[in-house]
Amino acid sequence: MIIANDQDMQKFGADFSKNLKGGEIIQLIGDVGAGKTTFTKGLALGLGIKSTINSPTFTISNEYDCDNGLNLVHYDFYRLSEPGIMQEELTDVFDNPKNIVVIEWSDIVEDILPENVIKIKFSYQSEDENIRKVEVIK
Repeated sequence: MIIANDQDMQKFGADFSKNLKGGEIIQLIGDVGAGKTTFTKGLALGLGIKSTINSPTFTISNEYDCDNGLNLVHYDFYRLSEPGIMQEELTDVFDNPKNIVVIEWSDIVEDILPENVIKIKFSYQSEDENIRKVEVIK
């Protein structure tokens, strides 16, 4: 699909959240500024999260309580060169069926992601940097 602006990207995230039941792992793929965190903000809104959603680029992860008893766990591995102790943490987080896990810059943990991961690829569609192409790969 083609997304024209940040508001539409957040709406896409909010709409996408309606199909989540817990236990999903969502791998966000795309360049810096392609819309990964904006999508996650919309996802959080759709899950009833009132907190401000920020990219965990420096903290590596953020966890939010959803209205429906689920948790949104948001990872950003942009600054990591190897998974290190994150492998163990991820395994525990993946095993909790109440978690919805979103991972940005997941290439360093690719080998430990389960097969049923939902991949969403974000790319610039044109020279107008607001227009994005989004592909959902299951």
